[in-house]
Amino acid sequence: MADRVSVQGAKKGFALPQVPRILVYIVGFIPAVWLFYAGIADQLGADPMRYLEQALGLWAFRFLIATLVVTPLRQLFSINLLRYRRALGLLAFYYALLHLVTYLVLDQGLDFAAIWADIVKRPYITIGMATFVILVPLALTSNNAAIRRMGGQAWARLHRLVYPAAIGAALHFILVVKSWPPEPLIYAAIVAVLLGYRFVRSLGRRGEPRRRPA
Repeated sequence: MADRVSVQGAKKGFALPQVPRILVYIVGFIPAVWLFYAGIADQLGADPMRYLEQALGLWAFRFLIATLVVTPLRQLFSINLLRYRRALGLLAFYYALLHLVTYLVLDQGLDFAAIWADIVKRPYITIGMATFVILVPLALTSNNAAIRRMGGQAWARLHRLVYPAAIGAALHFILVVKSWPPEPLIYAAIVAVLLGYRFVRSLGRRGEPRRRPA
C-alpha cells in the first residue's frame, strides 16, 4: 500500500530469508486474537472496551508505519522486505477495521445518531474516520489485478495516499490521549522522519539533471 518499485529494484539489496506471506498474516493477527481473548477473560482492566479499542488502533498504526519503513530499509541499508509490504499494509487496514467496528458496535452500540454527533463534534473521531476512508481504496487495490487494471503509474499515485493516512493516524493518536505523554509523540516523530526522508529524496531527484537520449 505504498510507493511501487520496479521488479528490478525489488531484486536489489540484501533479501532476508523468505518466509511465506501467509505466515506474516498469522503472526500479525496474534495481537488481535490475544486482545479479544483477554477481553472475554476480563483481563483488560477497569475499562476493557476502551483498552481494546485503543490497542487495536495502535496496532493498525504500527503496521502502517511498518509499510513506510520498508522503502528506507531497502534504500539505506539494502534490506529487502518489499515482498511483505502488501501484507503489512493490509494488516494495518484490518486492524483499523477492527478498531472501527469495536467503536461502532461495542462503544456506541450502532447508535448512528450518537456516532454522527461524535464525528461532527470530536476532532479525533473526525480525523480517525477520514483516515479510515483513505485506507479503504488502498486496501481494495492492494492486489495484482488492480495494478493491471489501473496501470502502474495511476496505482502508484493512488497509493501515495498512505502518506496523509499516516499523518491522520498520528494526529488521531495524539488527540485520543488528550494529553502529551511521550508515546504518541514518539510515533508522530517516526512518521515525520519517514515522510521527511521521502520528501528530501524526491527533492534530490528533481535536482538531478535529466539524461538526454543518445
